Amino acid sequence: MAETTRETMEYDVVIVGAGPAGLSAAIRLKQLDADLEVVVLEKGSEVGAHILSGAVLDPSGLDALIPDWKEKGAPLNVPVEKDNFYMMGEAGQIRLPNMAMPPLMNNHGNYIVSMGNVCRWMAEQAEELGVEIFPGMACSELVFGENGEVKGVVAGEFGKAADGSEGPGYEPGMELHGKYVFLSEGVRGSLSKQVIAKYNLTDGHDVQKYGLGMKEIWEIDPAKHKQGTVTHTMGWPLGGNAGGGSFIYHLENNQVYIGFVVHLNYKNPHMFPYMEFQRFKHHPMVADLLEGGKRVAYGARAITEGGYQSMPKLTFPGGALLGCSAGMVNVPRIKGNHNAMLSGIAAAEAAVAAIKEDRQSDELTDYETAVREGDIGADLKKVRNVKPLWSRFGLLASLTVGAMDMWTNTFGFSLLGTLKHGKSDAEATEDASKHKVIDYPKPDGKLSFDRLTNVSFSFTNHEESQPAHLQLTDPSVPVDVNLAKYAGPSARYCPAGVYEFIHEEGKDTQFVINFQNCVHCKTCDIKDPSQNITWTVPQGGDGPNYPNM
Repeated sequence: MAETTRETMEYDVVIVGAGPAGLSAAIRLKQLDADLEVVVLEKGSEVGAHILSGAVLDPSGLDALIPDWKEKGAPLNVPVEKDNFYMMGEAGQIRLPNMAMPPLMNNHGNYIVSMGNVCRWMAEQAEELGVEIFPGMACSELVFGENGEVKGVVAGEFGKAADGSEGPGYEPGMELHGKYVFLSEGVRGSLSKQVIAKYNLTDGHDVQKYGLGMKEIWEIDPAKHKQGTVTHTMGWPLGGNAGGGSFIYHLENNQVYIGFVVHLNYKNPHMFPYMEFQRFKHHPMVADLLEGGKRVAYGARAITEGGYQSMPKLTFPGGALLGCSAGMVNVPRIKGNHNAMLSGIAAAEAAVAAIKEDRQSDELTDYETAVREGDIGADLKKVRNVKPLWSRFGLLASLTVGAMDMWTNTFGFSLLGTLKHGKSDAEATEDASKHKVIDYPKPDGKLSFDRLTNVSFSFTNHEESQPAHLQLTDPSVPVDVNLAKYAGPSARYCPAGVYEFIHEEGKDTQFVINFQNCVHCKTCDIKDPSQNITWTVPQGGDGPNYPNM
């Protein structure tokens, strides 16, 4: 088979992903040197199409990047007015006093936002500075230089047939080369995963941990809407089955964000995160809020939860990992966008300094130092023990000992040192024989919905003739191992109903991948107990089309 010939384009910096980290890097690069050639490649159909976040935004990253963001019309329109924390039981709830919370949990000065809309606005700011932004351009391959350094990416390959061959309308895409390549793909990015493995970036660092975040936007009765109110809950319905909790944010236009996070280190393979979310909405407090309203959007995304000790080495020959590609979420605050922006700024500053010294394709060690010893490291170091405490000892220990640790960290020390996470989320899954099947109530179609109906509210679309972007290392494993030993958890952990086991009388069980449903959450790549599923990019422009997530 002949080698594919591609056109090449040369840039100073190539950025993969138009999220808060990538756009911050692009803006800062041009602020520092207007003559730099900077390109941002985004796999979504438009900037913001694949952005899903809570989100209560700490504006510290935006303050550092664009201090006059308010005058420039940034869509931060709903300041947080009220913070609520609840411990939930099946029939009621107990409010936890705000004064008991460590100071870092206070949301005063933060904003309820659509991060998709914030990224759309940031893209406008970047383009005004001369940044080239290409949406609908999935980056499918890394390009390596003679010395093994990353020198670019392949983007915009279209028209492959289902078997991987070149279809009649095949377009080979382009190679975009840069003096430096920034990977800001978000959680479990496909190129980031390759780079981490190739350069052993996890050596000396703890395993990464993840959660699955699911979110719906609801329009509710105006009489129940309280703009600026932020509510977080823990407890029911998860109980001892998994860690996690919920968020309810009242934004503009009588809308609320209803979100639910399930930590992916759960042991029981019968756990069904999506159905836990749907059950949550039937809690009396939540059902009363939503009654008479309507759901207008749905989506899901994995969240990095490992924190400070799980961040891999951030630099590699020719580039750097930014934002959630490295894992910069402050778990108890459920916030990572501010750190993503700060990482983009730091990477840009390191790259500009290097280019001024006529360097290229080496390691930006100043970026690593800036992240670990600067504001990002300080933010994550304070809360580094909350997640491992929760994982090992449960919610109560996390609330009590974890809160105490956060309080002492406020003064610069920890009695616990730095706790380890232990197993990966895939390894945490135990044999189905050790656990009971969990009985989930059927969705009622008013407050709760089946997965496929909800996926239609993510406005997801994939060209069906292309190869499946969800690839199996061994096609026999899903049935022979995962179904036999773990009761087929992929049929439950996927929040979009991509995976199913078809049992027909007289025939072997078939494992079916409905890749057209995929909302790009990456949970399968993370939680599959055999680590047999690899998430890769589909054609550019495919996937969810989130309106204002």
